[in-house]
Amino acid sequence: MIRQRLLPMLLGVAVLAGCATEGTGGSAPRAAVSGNLYVQADAALAARQPEQAILLLQSASVAHPVDKKPWVRMAQIRFDASHYGEAISNAQQALARDPNDTLAYSILAVSGLRVASKALADLTRKNNLQGSVRSEAQDLARLLRTSLGEEVLVNPRPVTRAPVRKPPTQPVVVAPSRPAPATAGGSPFDVLK
Repeated sequence: MIRQRLLPMLLGVAVLAGCATEGTGGSAPRAAVSGNLYVQADAALAARQPEQAILLLQSASVAHPVDKKPWVRMAQIRFDASHYGEAISNAQQALARDPNDTLAYSILAVSGLRVASKALADLTRKNNLQGSVRSEAQDLARLLRTSLGEEVLVNPRPVTRAPVRKPPTQPVVVAPSRPAPATAGGSPFDVLK
């Protein structure tokens, strides 16, 4: 009876002891590996291989699951490639690790606005913007106007002005210059006094 209870506990302690010893010497090499991954990701971006950079950054996120840096960089890459859904997802992962990251919030907000504006443009083009969807869009526009401090978000049509016609030009006659009058003090600026 004691063996039946003692044996699983001893196995549990042995497993925990193995986990504890595995993590002690691996943090410095793991940091060097992830630093190398960032350098390789930068090189892949410079070579215009964003998918390779994403794969490297995903490896860095696995190596350091609590680090926001790979997620922010993946969000930026996806945003630059106009893959806004993935940019939103990566930015949310970064914010889960650091709720105060302003770059991740910016990517999240602008990506969300671009997705929403595209969807609204598609709905408007199909003339299906009605009912609750229309009222929600109006509420969103009102919120955006308030947040930005603008009365109008987008001018409906550019204002066209009639071309300004210049009057015909007359030849300019320049009067001959007269020499400055001589002054008693001899200074040419005495006239201005």
